[in-house]
Amino acid sequence: MIPKIILGSGPDATRRTIGYLFGKGRANEHIDPHLVASWNGFAPDPGRSSHRDPKDAMAQLVAQLDQPVKMLGDKAPKDTVWHCPIRAAPEDPILTDAQWADIARRIVAAAGIAPDGDKEGCRWVAVRHADDHIHIAATLVRQDGRRPERGYDQRAVQREAREVEVDYGLRRLKQGDGTGAKRPTSKEHFKAKRLGQDAATRDVLRLRVRRAVAAASDEAEFLALLEATGVTVRLKLGPSGDALGCNFALPDDTNDRGEPVFYAGSTLAPDLSLPKIRKSLATTSPEPIAVRPGDPWHQATAAAERIPHHLINSSDPTGQGQLVALGTTLDILSITAPAAVRTELEQAALTFERATRSRIAADLDSTRVLRRSVQAILRERPVDGDGSGFTMLLDTALTAVAFAMHWHRTHQHAQQEAAAEQALVHLQIAYGQIAEPVLANLAQRTPSIQIKQRFARRLQQTAPDHAERILNDPAWDALTTVLAEAEAAGHNAASVLDQALGQRSLDDAHNPARALTWRIRRLGQRHTPSPRAQAAKTRSAAQGHGATVLPTTVAPLQPRSPSHRR
Repeated sequence: MIPKIILGSGPDATRRTIGYLFGKGRANEHIDPHLVASWNGFAPDPGRSSHRDPKDAMAQLVAQLDQPVKMLGDKAPKDTVWHCPIRAAPEDPILTDAQWADIARRIVAAAGIAPDGDKEGCRWVAVRHADDHIHIAATLVRQDGRRPERGYDQRAVQREAREVEVDYGLRRLKQGDGTGAKRPTSKEHFKAKRLGQDAATRDVLRLRVRRAVAAASDEAEFLALLEATGVTVRLKLGPSGDALGCNFALPDDTNDRGEPVFYAGSTLAPDLSLPKIRKSLATTSPEPIAVRPGDPWHQATAAAERIPHHLINSSDPTGQGQLVALGTTLDILSITAPAAVRTELEQAALTFERATRSRIAADLDSTRVLRRSVQAILRERPVDGDGSGFTMLLDTALTAVAFAMHWHRTHQHAQQEAAAEQALVHLQIAYGQIAEPVLANLAQRTPSIQIKQRFARRLQQTAPDHAERILNDPAWDALTTVLAEAEAAGHNAASVLDQALGQRSLDDAHNPARALTWRIRRLGQRHTPSPRAQAAKTRSAAQGHGATVLPTTVAPLQPRSPSHRR
């Protein structure tokens, strides 16, 4: 349940508000407008006055609401109207008028407009003109001539709304921190429907601007990408002629004069103001770091694998910066995804967008390699014949999102944690659809039983705590295939396996063989080390693990708790 407070000023503020609430709406969306509650229980109802002209009833209602304000004359406050729409979630049950009346009384009491038992409180009415919401309109002078004590009323009504959700069995929203994107208004929703758009203009613009930020390497390219996607840009220029702000519009979304309706970037999302866009683009500009030539899939995967480490060990600003880069990665993945999983990945990116912002200022310095690598994927569209490159990166992103969920939980970011959890569901669905064919194709090329036994012995020697899980993992055959291919390419299979095991712990891996498969696939496709380097690695591994080969069976491991990870 979402309450929103709007203040009105001017001599006709009450008349304008009541006229809108009992009118047809800007898109004829108001259905059967009528009172469900009022300050005295018997206020005139323009919507249910069959015995009199509704205009007369409306005028009488406006006069009664305005009476305490008029009595103050010149001493009346500047803002005289308190308007609070309250909307239920689409999946919530349809509430009765009596239930909405109870909710309205609780909201005005929580806000300090009309405290319980206070007969001298402000005058107010609750109007219903749709199944899923009501509007509360009050005048901001109490009947005893004093001002209402409504300090921090926005927070107060939000707290009360959370209690209403529990009491009425409604969808329970998470407590926010003020960094969420602004939701489209009812007017914007109805306008989108009238224009035949699948989403409100605000949401369309936010998605296109975010994707342009993710894909661009500088400001000029950012503006060019927006133009290519049909977004009209209007820069706000300072006295020096420099751009200070950025407004965005869709050509088909116009006002009554036929002019495009522009939205400031900061009203689309807090991180889409021009200064913050420039800060983000600075991490993808050519200087001061360059990504070394190589496979962009491998480079992006290697960089994304560092996200959990940063979230666990680095400062909060660095962790927040990693989440920004992870959101960029999901944006790019949703653009480059195969058609079969594109919808799921688009939903994952859209949902995770909320998890990329918090009150913690993001330090983006550690994100440069990841952001440039995923941009290289978008620009170069590198060959990914069997889909393993995409699957590797998706697998790594899935793990990173699970860590992001935990990070937000420890920081008590309820909305962001919920967003990461929802994104995880979409990623798991997409991963299941795209990974199974790739793994099945690898498993068909599994090496001989003798080679598999050799790999198993090395695994038991190197990682005895995980060996049984890996050997019993359905992806074991695929893992042996990539090990054999690495060996055929000139690598030392034992060294590659040791290196893959040492990259990061498998404690959080739900499918450890899958995790190792992607790591070894990436390592195996690197340049083959020289014979001298291979010999050095072999001697180092022998010294580290000893020369004894462990038996082919190991003691059963203790069961682990379920994980969201692979």
